[in-house]
Amino acid sequence: MSDNTSYDPDLAIGKQFASMRWVVLVFGSLKMFANYYVYDAMSSIKSLMQTDLGFSNTDYGVIVSFYSFPNTFLLMALIGGIILDKWGIRKTGMLFVGLTFIGSLFFAFAPSGIYKSIPILYNFMGSFLPQYSPEVKMLMFGRLLFGLGAETSIIVINKILVRWFKGKELALAFALNIAIARLGTAAALIMSPILSNSILGWRGSLWIAALLMGLGFLSFMIYLGIDKRAFSSQNDDTIAETESFSFKSTFSDIRILFKNRAFIFVIILCVTFYSAVFPFQSFLPDMLHNKYGLTLEWSGVLASLIIWGTIIFTPLFGGMVDKFGKRASVMIFGALLLIIAHLTLALTTITPYVPMFILGIAFSLVPAAMWPSVAFLVEEKRLGIAYGFMTSLQNLGLWAFPIVAGSILDQTNKYNIANSLPLDYTWTMLMFATLGLFGLFFAIRLLQTDKKYKFGLENK
Repeated sequence: MSDNTSYDPDLAIGKQFASMRWVVLVFGSLKMFANYYVYDAMSSIKSLMQTDLGFSNTDYGVIVSFYSFPNTFLLMALIGGIILDKWGIRKTGMLFVGLTFIGSLFFAFAPSGIYKSIPILYNFMGSFLPQYSPEVKMLMFGRLLFGLGAETSIIVINKILVRWFKGKELALAFALNIAIARLGTAAALIMSPILSNSILGWRGSLWIAALLMGLGFLSFMIYLGIDKRAFSSQNDDTIAETESFSFKSTFSDIRILFKNRAFIFVIILCVTFYSAVFPFQSFLPDMLHNKYGLTLEWSGVLASLIIWGTIIFTPLFGGMVDKFGKRASVMIFGALLLIIAHLTLALTTITPYVPMFILGIAFSLVPAAMWPSVAFLVEEKRLGIAYGFMTSLQNLGLWAFPIVAGSILDQTNKYNIANSLPLDYTWTMLMFATLGLFGLFFAIRLLQTDKKYKFGLENK
Protein backbone atom coordinates (compact mmCIF):
# COMPACT_ATOMS: atom_id res chain seq x y z
CA MET A 1 0.00 0.00 0.00
CA SER A 2 1.36 3.39 -0.97
CA ASP A 3 1.21 6.33 1.41
CA ASN A 4 -0.02 9.31 -0.59
CA THR A 5 0.42 11.76 2.28
CA SER A 6 4.17 11.26 2.46
CA TYR A 7 4.89 12.51 -1.06
CA ASP A 8 5.50 16.20 -1.76
CA PRO A 9 5.53 17.07 -5.49
CA ASP A 10 7.30 20.34 -4.72
CA LEU A 11 10.27 18.33 -3.47
CA ALA A 12 10.07 15.80 -6.31
CA ILE A 13 10.06 18.27 -9.19
CA GLY A 14 11.60 21.32 -7.58
CA LYS A 15 9.66 24.28 -6.21
CA GLN A 16 10.44 26.43 -9.24
CA PHE A 17 8.53 23.97 -11.44
CA ALA A 18 5.73 23.00 -9.02
CA SER A 19 3.25 25.51 -10.48
CA MET A 20 3.95 24.08 -13.95
CA ARG A 21 1.95 20.98 -13.06
CA TRP A 22 -1.21 22.72 -14.34
CA VAL A 23 0.46 23.45 -17.67
CA VAL A 24 1.55 19.80 -17.78
CA LEU A 25 -2.06 18.81 -17.14
CA VAL A 26 -3.26 20.94 -20.08
CA PHE A 27 -0.80 19.49 -22.62
CA GLY A 28 -1.33 15.92 -21.41
CA SER A 29 -5.09 16.37 -21.56
CA LEU A 30 -4.95 17.78 -25.11
CA LYS A 31 -3.36 14.50 -26.16
CA MET A 32 -6.21 12.67 -24.41
CA PHE A 33 -8.74 14.93 -26.19
CA ALA A 34 -7.32 13.81 -29.53
CA ASN A 35 -7.39 10.13 -28.46
CA TYR A 36 -11.07 10.29 -27.56
CA TYR A 37 -12.03 12.27 -30.67
CA VAL A 38 -10.45 9.69 -32.98
CA TYR A 39 -11.96 6.78 -31.01
CA ASP A 40 -15.51 8.12 -31.49
CA ALA A 41 -15.07 9.81 -34.88
CA MET A 42 -17.21 7.19 -36.64
CA SER A 43 -19.88 6.66 -33.95
CA SER A 44 -22.32 9.26 -35.32
CA ILE A 45 -21.70 8.36 -38.98
CA LYS A 46 -22.10 4.58 -38.60
CA SER A 47 -25.10 4.38 -40.95
CA LEU A 48 -23.37 6.49 -43.63
CA MET A 49 -20.30 4.26 -43.55
CA GLN A 50 -22.45 1.12 -43.66
CA THR A 51 -24.37 2.42 -46.68
CA ASP A 52 -21.24 3.31 -48.66
CA LEU A 53 -19.00 0.41 -47.60
CA GLY A 54 -21.69 -2.25 -47.21
CA PHE A 55 -20.81 -3.79 -43.86
CA SER A 56 -23.14 -5.24 -41.21
CA ASN A 57 -23.69 -4.26 -37.57
CA THR A 58 -21.45 -7.14 -36.53
CA ASP A 59 -18.74 -5.93 -38.94
CA TYR A 60 -19.03 -2.47 -37.39
CA GLY A 61 -18.53 -4.05 -33.96
CA VAL A 62 -15.44 -5.85 -35.26
CA ILE A 63 -13.98 -2.58 -36.60
CA VAL A 64 -14.59 -0.89 -33.23
CA SER A 65 -13.11 -3.85 -31.35
CA PHE A 66 -9.85 -3.87 -33.34
CA TYR A 67 -8.82 -0.90 -31.22
CA SER A 68 -8.44 -3.34 -28.34
CA PHE A 69 -7.01 -6.32 -30.25
CA PRO A 70 -3.28 -5.67 -29.58
CA ASN A 71 -3.89 -4.77 -25.94
CA THR A 72 -6.04 -7.86 -25.35
CA PHE A 73 -4.33 -10.67 -27.24
CA LEU A 74 -0.78 -9.32 -27.41
CA LEU A 75 -0.96 -7.76 -23.92
CA MET A 76 0.56 -4.61 -25.38
CA ALA A 77 -0.86 -2.32 -22.69
CA LEU A 78 0.77 -4.51 -20.03
CA ILE A 79 4.01 -4.66 -22.03
CA GLY A 80 3.73 -0.90 -22.55
CA GLY A 81 3.40 -0.43 -18.79
CA ILE A 82 6.50 -2.54 -18.23
CA ILE A 83 8.37 -0.56 -20.89
CA LEU A 84 7.20 2.64 -19.20
CA ASP A 85 8.60 1.54 -15.84
CA LYS A 86 11.92 0.61 -17.46
CA TRP A 87 12.35 3.25 -20.19
CA GLY A 88 10.60 6.16 -18.53
CA ILE A 89 8.00 8.62 -19.74
CA ARG A 90 9.90 10.33 -22.57
CA LYS A 91 10.99 7.37 -24.68
CA THR A 92 7.82 5.37 -24.07
CA GLY A 93 5.59 8.36 -24.80
CA MET A 94 7.35 9.20 -28.06
CA LEU A 95 6.91 5.66 -29.33
CA PHE A 96 3.26 5.08 -28.44
CA VAL A 97 1.93 8.60 -29.00
CA GLY A 98 3.52 8.39 -32.45
CA LEU A 99 1.64 5.16 -33.13
CA THR A 100 -1.69 6.84 -32.38
CA PHE A 101 -1.00 9.43 -35.07
CA ILE A 102 0.07 6.80 -37.62
CA GLY A 103 -2.99 4.67 -36.83
CA SER A 104 -5.37 7.60 -37.29
CA LEU A 105 -3.81 8.32 -40.69
CA PHE A 106 -4.33 4.72 -41.86
CA PHE A 107 -7.94 4.83 -40.61
CA ALA A 108 -8.66 7.95 -42.66
CA PHE A 109 -6.76 6.48 -45.61
CA ALA A 110 -8.88 3.28 -45.67
CA PRO A 111 -12.06 4.58 -47.36
CA SER A 112 -10.30 7.23 -49.45
CA GLY A 113 -9.83 7.36 -53.20
CA ILE A 114 -6.06 7.46 -52.59
CA TYR A 115 -6.21 3.88 -51.28
CA LYS A 116 -8.04 2.62 -54.37
CA SER A 117 -5.52 4.40 -56.60
CA ILE A 118 -2.73 2.13 -55.28
CA PRO A 119 -3.72 -1.18 -56.93
CA ILE A 120 -0.86 -3.25 -55.49
CA LEU A 121 -1.88 -2.44 -51.92
CA TYR A 122 -5.63 -2.50 -52.59
CA ASN A 123 -5.50 -5.86 -54.37
CA PHE A 124 -3.26 -7.32 -51.68
CA MET A 125 -5.76 -6.31 -48.98
CA GLY A 126 -8.47 -7.97 -51.05
CA SER A 127 -6.56 -11.25 -51.35
CA PHE A 128 -7.38 -12.60 -47.86
CA LEU A 129 -10.41 -12.69 -45.54
CA PRO A 130 -12.80 -12.32 -48.49
CA GLN A 131 -15.78 -11.75 -46.17
CA TYR A 132 -14.40 -8.24 -45.56
CA SER A 133 -13.77 -5.62 -48.23
CA PRO A 134 -10.27 -4.07 -48.62
CA GLU A 135 -11.65 -0.85 -47.11
CA VAL A 136 -12.96 -2.62 -44.01
CA LYS A 137 -9.68 -4.48 -43.53
CA MET A 138 -7.69 -1.26 -43.77
CA LEU A 139 -10.08 0.34 -41.27
CA MET A 140 -9.32 -2.57 -38.94
CA PHE A 141 -5.57 -2.13 -39.47
CA GLY A 142 -5.71 1.60 -38.75
CA ARG A 143 -7.86 0.98 -35.69
CA LEU A 144 -5.37 -1.66 -34.50
CA LEU A 145 -2.38 0.69 -34.81
CA PHE A 146 -4.30 3.48 -33.12
CA GLY A 147 -5.29 1.22 -30.23
CA LEU A 148 -1.75 -0.12 -29.94
CA GLY A 149 -0.51 3.40 -29.26
CA ALA A 150 -3.51 4.92 -27.51
CA GLU A 151 -3.83 2.65 -24.49
CA THR A 152 -0.14 2.80 -23.54
CA SER A 153 -0.10 6.56 -24.16
CA ILE A 154 -3.01 6.85 -21.70
CA ILE A 155 -0.93 4.91 -19.16
CA VAL A 156 1.92 7.36 -19.81
CA ILE A 157 -0.42 10.30 -19.14
CA ASN A 158 -1.66 8.63 -15.95
CA LYS A 159 1.88 8.22 -14.69
CA ILE A 160 2.70 11.82 -15.61
CA LEU A 161 -0.23 12.98 -13.46
CA VAL A 162 0.89 10.85 -10.53
CA ARG A 163 4.40 12.21 -10.97
CA TRP A 164 3.34 15.86 -10.85
CA PHE A 165 0.23 15.71 -8.62
CA LYS A 166 0.59 12.86 -6.13
CA GLY A 167 -0.12 14.30 -2.70
CA LYS A 168 -1.63 17.46 -4.23
CA GLU A 169 -5.04 17.38 -5.95
CA LEU A 170 -4.39 14.01 -7.58
CA ALA A 171 -8.08 13.06 -7.92
CA LEU A 172 -8.86 16.55 -9.24
CA ALA A 173 -6.04 16.27 -11.79
CA PHE A 174 -7.32 12.88 -12.99
CA ALA A 175 -10.86 14.26 -13.12
CA LEU A 176 -9.87 17.32 -15.16
CA ASN A 177 -7.86 15.11 -17.50
CA ILE A 178 -10.87 12.83 -18.00
CA ALA A 179 -13.16 15.82 -18.52
CA ILE A 180 -10.96 17.30 -21.26
CA ALA A 181 -10.61 13.86 -22.85
CA ARG A 182 -14.39 13.40 -22.85
CA LEU A 183 -14.68 16.77 -24.55
CA GLY A 184 -12.99 14.99 -27.47
CA THR A 185 -15.81 12.44 -27.53
CA ALA A 186 -18.45 15.18 -27.41
CA ALA A 187 -16.73 17.04 -30.23
CA ALA A 188 -16.57 13.87 -32.35
CA LEU A 189 -20.24 13.01 -31.80
CA ILE A 190 -21.31 16.53 -32.78
CA MET A 191 -18.81 17.37 -35.52
CA SER A 192 -18.60 14.09 -37.48
CA PRO A 193 -22.16 14.29 -38.88
CA ILE A 194 -21.82 18.05 -39.44
CA LEU A 195 -18.57 17.56 -41.36
CA SER A 196 -20.16 14.64 -43.23
CA ASN A 197 -22.87 16.96 -44.53
CA SER A 198 -20.30 19.50 -45.67
CA ILE A 199 -18.13 19.46 -48.79
CA LEU A 200 -15.72 17.16 -46.93
CA GLY A 201 -18.19 14.25 -46.65
CA TRP A 202 -17.87 11.52 -44.05
CA ARG A 203 -14.48 10.50 -45.47
CA GLY A 204 -13.18 14.02 -44.94
CA SER A 205 -14.38 13.92 -41.33
CA LEU A 206 -11.96 11.04 -40.70
CA TRP A 207 -9.08 13.12 -42.08
CA ILE A 208 -10.03 15.92 -39.67
CA ALA A 209 -9.77 13.35 -36.86
CA ALA A 210 -6.28 12.40 -38.05
CA LEU A 211 -5.30 16.08 -38.12
CA LEU A 212 -6.42 16.49 -34.51
CA MET A 213 -4.37 13.43 -33.57
CA GLY A 214 -1.35 15.14 -35.14
CA LEU A 215 -2.01 18.19 -32.94
CA GLY A 216 -2.22 15.83 -29.94
CA PHE A 217 1.19 14.47 -30.84
CA LEU A 218 2.52 18.02 -30.99
CA SER A 219 1.09 18.83 -27.55
CA PHE A 220 2.87 15.81 -26.10
CA MET A 221 6.14 16.98 -27.65
CA ILE A 222 5.67 20.32 -25.89
CA TYR A 223 5.17 18.46 -22.60
CA LEU A 224 8.44 16.61 -23.17
CA GLY A 225 10.23 19.96 -23.35
CA ILE A 226 8.75 20.95 -19.99
CA ASP A 227 9.64 17.57 -18.50
CA LYS A 228 13.23 17.79 -19.68
CA ARG A 229 13.67 21.20 -18.06
CA ALA A 230 12.03 20.14 -14.79
CA PHE A 231 14.17 17.00 -14.53
CA SER A 232 17.28 18.27 -16.29
CA SER A 233 19.59 16.84 -13.62
CA GLN A 234 18.29 13.32 -14.16
CA ASN A 235 18.77 10.84 -16.95
CA ASP A 236 15.47 10.66 -18.81
CA ASP A 237 13.02 9.94 -15.94
CA THR A 238 13.03 9.83 -12.17
CA ILE A 239 10.33 7.22 -12.28
CA ALA A 240 12.16 4.88 -14.64
CA GLU A 241 13.92 2.08 -12.88
CA THR A 242 17.69 2.33 -12.85
CA GLU A 243 18.28 -1.40 -13.07
CA SER A 244 18.19 -3.24 -16.40
CA PHE A 245 15.06 -5.05 -17.48
CA SER A 246 14.52 -8.38 -15.77
CA PHE A 247 11.74 -10.87 -16.44
CA LYS A 248 12.24 -12.14 -12.90
CA SER A 249 11.61 -8.74 -11.34
CA THR A 250 8.69 -8.08 -13.70
CA PHE A 251 6.94 -11.35 -12.84
CA SER A 252 7.66 -10.66 -9.19
CA ASP A 253 5.89 -7.30 -9.54
CA ILE A 254 2.91 -8.94 -11.26
CA ARG A 255 2.75 -11.64 -8.57
CA ILE A 256 2.66 -8.95 -5.87
CA LEU A 257 -0.16 -7.15 -7.69
CA PHE A 258 -2.16 -10.37 -7.99
CA LYS A 259 -1.96 -10.88 -4.23
CA ASN A 260 -3.68 -7.53 -3.70
CA ARG A 261 -7.40 -8.39 -3.65
CA ALA A 262 -8.46 -4.75 -3.62
CA PHE A 263 -6.46 -4.10 -6.80
CA ILE A 264 -8.06 -7.15 -8.45
CA PHE A 265 -11.53 -5.85 -7.59
CA VAL A 266 -10.62 -2.46 -9.08
CA ILE A 267 -9.49 -4.21 -12.28
CA ILE A 268 -12.74 -6.18 -12.59
CA LEU A 269 -14.79 -3.05 -11.91
CA CYS A 270 -12.73 -1.27 -14.57
CA VAL A 271 -13.42 -4.02 -17.13
CA THR A 272 -17.15 -4.24 -16.50
CA PHE A 273 -17.73 -0.49 -16.18
CA TYR A 274 -15.82 0.53 -19.29
CA SER A 275 -17.33 -2.37 -21.26
CA ALA A 276 -20.71 -0.85 -20.44
CA VAL A 277 -19.50 2.63 -21.43
CA PHE A 278 -17.28 2.82 -24.52
CA PRO A 279 -18.87 0.06 -26.64
CA PHE A 280 -22.24 1.55 -25.66
CA GLN A 281 -21.12 5.00 -26.83
CA SER A 282 -20.11 3.53 -30.19
CA PHE A 283 -23.72 2.39 -30.73
CA LEU A 284 -25.53 5.19 -28.86
CA PRO A 285 -26.11 7.68 -31.72
CA ASP A 286 -27.43 4.87 -33.92
CA MET A 287 -29.69 3.66 -31.09
CA LEU A 288 -31.13 7.16 -30.61
CA HIS A 289 -31.60 7.44 -34.39
CA ASN A 290 -33.50 4.12 -34.58
CA LYS A 291 -35.49 4.15 -31.31
CA TYR A 292 -36.48 7.81 -31.16
CA GLY A 293 -36.42 8.68 -34.88
CA LEU A 294 -33.87 11.45 -34.47
CA THR A 295 -31.71 12.71 -37.32
CA LEU A 296 -28.06 11.67 -37.36
CA GLU A 297 -27.02 15.21 -36.44
CA TRP A 298 -29.41 15.47 -33.51
CA SER A 299 -28.57 11.92 -32.36
CA GLY A 300 -24.91 12.95 -32.15
CA VAL A 301 -25.81 16.11 -30.22
CA LEU A 302 -28.02 14.21 -27.77
CA ALA A 303 -25.41 11.49 -27.26
CA SER A 304 -22.87 14.19 -26.49
CA LEU A 305 -24.98 15.40 -23.55
CA ILE A 306 -23.53 12.52 -21.54
CA ILE A 307 -20.07 13.81 -22.28
CA TRP A 308 -20.95 17.39 -21.39
CA GLY A 309 -22.21 16.01 -18.10
CA THR A 310 -18.88 14.32 -17.45
CA ILE A 311 -17.01 17.50 -18.36
CA ILE A 312 -18.96 19.38 -15.70
CA PHE A 313 -19.26 16.69 -13.03
CA THR A 314 -15.97 14.78 -13.22
CA PRO A 315 -13.78 17.65 -11.93
CA LEU A 316 -16.43 18.41 -9.29
CA PHE A 317 -16.51 14.80 -8.10
CA GLY A 318 -12.72 14.58 -8.29
CA GLY A 319 -12.39 17.57 -6.00
CA MET A 320 -14.93 16.06 -3.62
CA VAL A 321 -13.00 12.77 -3.55
CA ASP A 322 -9.80 14.69 -2.72
CA LYS A 323 -11.60 16.49 0.10
CA PHE A 324 -13.88 13.81 1.54
CA GLY A 325 -12.50 10.45 0.36
CA LYS A 326 -15.22 7.76 0.08
CA ARG A 327 -13.68 6.42 -3.15
CA ALA A 328 -15.21 2.93 -3.01
CA SER A 329 -18.62 4.33 -2.04
CA VAL A 330 -18.49 6.72 -4.99
CA MET A 331 -17.77 3.80 -7.34
CA ILE A 332 -20.75 1.87 -5.92
CA PHE A 333 -23.13 4.78 -6.49
CA GLY A 334 -21.80 5.33 -10.02
CA ALA A 335 -22.27 1.67 -10.97
CA LEU A 336 -25.84 1.74 -9.60
CA LEU A 337 -26.70 4.81 -11.69
CA LEU A 338 -25.23 3.11 -14.77
CA ILE A 339 -27.62 0.16 -14.34
CA ILE A 340 -30.64 2.44 -13.89
CA ALA A 341 -29.81 4.43 -17.03
CA HIS A 342 -29.26 1.39 -19.26
CA LEU A 343 -32.48 -0.26 -18.05
CA THR A 344 -34.39 2.97 -18.70
CA LEU A 345 -33.13 3.06 -22.29
CA ALA A 346 -33.86 -0.65 -22.77
CA LEU A 347 -37.31 -0.98 -21.26
CA THR A 348 -39.05 2.42 -21.38
CA THR A 349 -39.90 5.11 -23.88
CA ILE A 350 -39.27 7.92 -21.44
CA THR A 351 -37.57 10.93 -23.01
CA PRO A 352 -33.87 10.08 -23.56
CA TYR A 353 -32.82 13.29 -21.80
CA VAL A 354 -33.38 11.63 -18.42
CA PRO A 355 -31.11 8.58 -18.90
CA MET A 356 -28.58 10.80 -20.68
CA PHE A 357 -28.39 12.97 -17.55
CA ILE A 358 -28.06 9.92 -15.29
CA LEU A 359 -25.35 8.45 -17.51
CA GLY A 360 -23.44 11.74 -17.40
CA ILE A 361 -23.29 11.50 -13.61
CA ALA A 362 -22.43 7.77 -13.61
CA PHE A 363 -19.65 8.26 -16.18
CA SER A 364 -18.23 10.97 -13.95
CA LEU A 365 -18.39 9.26 -10.57
CA VAL A 366 -16.58 5.99 -11.26
CA PRO A 367 -13.52 7.28 -13.20
CA ALA A 368 -13.08 10.22 -10.79
CA ALA A 369 -12.64 7.74 -7.93
CA MET A 370 -11.25 4.63 -9.65
CA TRP A 371 -8.07 5.78 -11.41
CA PRO A 372 -6.55 7.72 -8.49
CA SER A 373 -7.47 4.83 -6.16
CA VAL A 374 -4.78 2.71 -7.81
CA ALA A 375 -2.13 5.01 -6.30
CA PHE A 376 -3.49 4.06 -2.84
CA LEU A 377 -3.20 0.34 -3.56
CA VAL A 378 0.08 0.04 -5.49
CA GLU A 379 3.61 1.27 -4.85
CA GLU A 380 4.72 4.01 -7.24
CA LYS A 381 7.51 1.92 -8.75
CA ARG A 382 4.86 -0.59 -9.92
CA LEU A 383 2.31 1.93 -11.20
CA GLY A 384 3.29 1.45 -14.85
CA ILE A 385 2.77 -2.31 -14.64
CA ALA A 386 -0.40 -1.84 -12.56
CA TYR A 387 -2.00 0.58 -15.00
CA GLY A 388 -0.77 -1.54 -17.91
CA PHE A 389 -2.28 -4.73 -16.52
CA MET A 390 -5.50 -2.91 -15.69
CA THR A 391 -5.67 -1.44 -19.19
CA SER A 392 -4.94 -4.78 -20.91
CA LEU A 393 -7.85 -6.46 -19.13
CA GLN A 394 -10.04 -3.41 -19.73
CA ASN A 395 -9.29 -3.83 -23.43
CA LEU A 396 -10.53 -7.41 -23.29
CA GLY A 397 -13.97 -5.94 -22.65
CA LEU A 398 -13.49 -3.17 -25.20
CA TRP A 399 -12.59 -5.83 -27.79
CA ALA A 400 -15.33 -8.35 -26.97
CA PHE A 401 -18.42 -6.30 -26.26
CA PRO A 402 -18.64 -4.22 -29.46
CA ILE A 403 -18.70 -7.54 -31.32
CA VAL A 404 -21.25 -8.98 -28.86
CA ALA A 405 -23.41 -5.85 -29.12
CA GLY A 406 -23.31 -5.89 -32.94
CA SER A 407 -24.05 -9.61 -33.04
CA ILE A 408 -27.02 -9.26 -30.65
CA LEU A 409 -28.30 -6.39 -32.78
CA ASP A 410 -28.09 -8.46 -35.97
CA GLN A 411 -29.58 -11.62 -34.41
CA THR A 412 -32.53 -9.84 -32.79
CA ASN A 413 -33.32 -7.68 -35.83
CA LYS A 414 -33.34 -10.10 -38.76
CA TYR A 415 -36.88 -9.13 -39.73
CA ASN A 416 -36.23 -5.41 -39.25
CA ILE A 417 -33.05 -5.50 -41.33
CA ALA A 418 -34.72 -7.53 -44.11
CA ASN A 419 -37.60 -5.05 -44.26
CA SER A 420 -35.55 -1.84 -43.70
CA LEU A 421 -37.29 -1.14 -40.39
CA PRO A 422 -35.72 0.70 -37.42
CA LEU A 423 -33.45 -1.48 -35.31
CA ASP A 424 -34.64 -2.67 -31.89
CA TYR A 425 -31.87 -2.14 -29.33
CA THR A 426 -33.67 -3.70 -26.31
CA TRP A 427 -31.53 -6.82 -25.90
CA THR A 428 -28.33 -4.94 -26.66
CA MET A 429 -29.13 -2.44 -23.90
CA LEU A 430 -29.98 -5.24 -21.46
CA MET A 431 -26.53 -6.69 -22.11
CA PHE A 432 -24.95 -3.35 -21.15
CA ALA A 433 -27.14 -3.18 -18.01
CA THR A 434 -25.90 -6.66 -17.01
CA LEU A 435 -22.31 -5.45 -17.22
CA GLY A 436 -23.24 -2.60 -14.89
CA LEU A 437 -24.66 -5.13 -12.43
CA PHE A 438 -21.35 -7.00 -12.34
CA GLY A 439 -19.55 -3.69 -11.81
CA LEU A 440 -21.81 -2.91 -8.85
CA PHE A 441 -21.04 -6.28 -7.25
CA PHE A 442 -17.27 -5.80 -7.43
CA ALA A 443 -17.49 -2.20 -6.25
CA ILE A 444 -19.24 -3.51 -3.12
CA ARG A 445 -16.52 -6.18 -2.71
CA LEU A 446 -13.89 -3.44 -3.00
CA LEU A 447 -15.53 -1.47 -0.17
CA GLN A 448 -15.64 -4.59 2.01
CA THR A 449 -11.96 -5.34 1.32
CA ASP A 450 -10.92 -1.75 2.02
CA LYS A 451 -12.68 -1.85 5.40
CA LYS A 452 -10.91 -5.11 6.26
CA TYR A 453 -7.37 -4.24 5.14
CA LYS A 454 -7.40 -0.45 5.72
CA PHE A 455 -6.09 0.72 2.32
CA GLY A 456 -7.53 4.14 2.99
CA LEU A 457 -9.85 4.40 -0.02
CA GLU A 458 -12.60 5.83 2.16
CA ASN A 459 -10.26 8.24 3.94
CA LYS A 460 -9.72 11.88 3.01
